[in-house]
Amino acid sequence: MKTLKGPGIFLAQYAGDAAPFNTLPDIARWAASLGFVGLQIPTTDRRLFDLEQAAASKAYCDDIAGMLAGHGLAVTELSTHLQGQLVASHPAYDRLFDGFAPGHLRGDAKARQAWAVEQLKLAATASRHFGLSAHATFSGALAWHLFYPWPQRPAGLIEEAFAELGRRWRPILDAFDEAGVDVCYELHPGEDLHDGATFERFLDAVDHHPRANILYDPSHMVLQQLDYLAFIDLYHERIRAFHVKDAEFRPNGRAGVYGGYQNWIDRPGRFRSLGDGQIDFGAIFSKMAQYDYPGWAVLEWECCLKDPIQGATEGARFIRDHIIKVTDRAFDDFAATGADQAFNRQVLGIG
Repeated sequence: MKTLKGPGIFLAQYAGDAAPFNTLPDIARWAASLGFVGLQIPTTDRRLFDLEQAAASKAYCDDIAGMLAGHGLAVTELSTHLQGQLVASHPAYDRLFDGFAPGHLRGDAKARQAWAVEQLKLAATASRHFGLSAHATFSGALAWHLFYPWPQRPAGLIEEAFAELGRRWRPILDAFDEAGVDVCYELHPGEDLHDGATFERFLDAVDHHPRANILYDPSHMVLQQLDYLAFIDLYHERIRAFHVKDAEFRPNGRAGVYGGYQNWIDRPGRFRSLGDGQIDFGAIFSKMAQYDYPGWAVLEWECCLKDPIQGATEGARFIRDHIIKVTDRAFDDFAATGADQAFNRQVLGIG
């Protein structure tokens, strides 16, 4: 069995213009001081990382890895969540998602999508340069506006959406396969891949591509009222990345899963800092150990109540305390009888 790695921290919610959050060396020093040993790096924030340079130059990646090692840190995964969103985007969301792309591409959905695909391919090469085995991203969505079946959907509509999603992602998955890196889709409302059923549809669309895998985040499952423990039993072979994020769901007489368009603080389902929500992380980490999860446990902080620095400080300890150092022997080995086949046959009464 494997002992998973961690604690790591996703930097997207912490990067900013003020020190120590505006350069990778400074944010690395800060993260290490809290007890983190891994960083998941967003590839869209040039204050921290230059994706084009990382794809073009292994030396650039080696320099980053060396700097991080000096702080006792490693790269857990690179992230292309924003670019992945743009691989497949319905025109209804063009104005909202334009901000995810460089300024000169805004208003040109076709050019923006081509840029996103190229970004993912660059991330495959950069991940290989770092020696990584997994990559974090979103699938994008062509059919999210159709998630509730009203008005009645025309026959074949969802099938065509997933066929097109598969066509768009297949060359990207092939590029990651060439690099030896798994693409880990964060299953997330707003994405066409948001639960097990949609992930299965996607697998069918890409012929069960070996690089099509899952970033497991139980918080999104709580908000959908999905059994996040049974999910691990069903899909553990495809789980290759892990966001450790807490959540709670407290429905009332006014709102439920859909939230009533309310702000996060007023929604029945909302994200919380680690330990403040309802998720049974003891059971999750036990299942990860049981199924030999090979990757990192990475904090993603999203909370409408708690200060992010407090969330990170507490989160590092929380993850460290939940990591199970797996055993190398059975607990009842002391009572072993040292049998062979002949002895076993005697015990069965057939010797």
